[in-house]
Amino acid sequence: MKMMLLLLCVGVSLAHDLTTSAQLKDIEERLRATEETLKELKRENEALRIFTKASSDTLESIQAENKAKKVAFSAGLLASGSQKIGPFEARKTLVYQKIFTNTGNAYDSNTGTFTAPVKGVYFFRFYAHGHPFNQVAVSLLKNNQIQCSVFFLKPETNANGSNGVVLSLEKGDEVYTQLWENSWVYDDESSYTSFSGFLLFPL
Repeated sequence: MKMMLLLLCVGVSLAHDLTTSAQLKDIEERLRATEETLKELKRENEALRIFTKASSDTLESIQAENKAKKVAFSAGLLASGSQKIGPFEARKTLVYQKIFTNTGNAYDSNTGTFTAPVKGVYFFRFYAHGHPFNQVAVSLLKNNQIQCSVFFLKPETNANGSNGVVLSLEKGDEVYTQLWENSWVYDDESSYTSFSGFLLFPL
């Protein structure tokens, strides 16, 4: 009887040990699986962080590019009233004061100068109005270099002259128009004499 009890106790003890060993092994396997899962989650989180950073940088770049594209202005020579400008003994920069639009604020109505806010390709056009028997000569300049001009002298009627040009500009380049010496232009509330330009695309 004692022998049977002893064998039974030994059997129970062995069974308990075997069960405990199996449980420990199962726990270890679960821990390893959990560690692998955590490592995989860390890798995924790092990949997500990199993707989010790249997406944010791309969005900022797109927003900056879109903002840079919004450059356009148009202005008439006189803000009000009517007036003949000129003649002068030397060339004079025309200051267009009647602002129709100035998106990007690149045109300065105090100086008559457009300053390129970004490197890009721009389009400009200007109009000049004159009365009979008066010489009209106006040029568009880029950094003190003449790009295009209008010239006319009508003996009998009023007349308008216009010219336009596409220019490749660096950031900070200046574009403006000048009235030639011994010439004049006329403007009134109808804005016969005007200056306009806009960014076609950045470079």
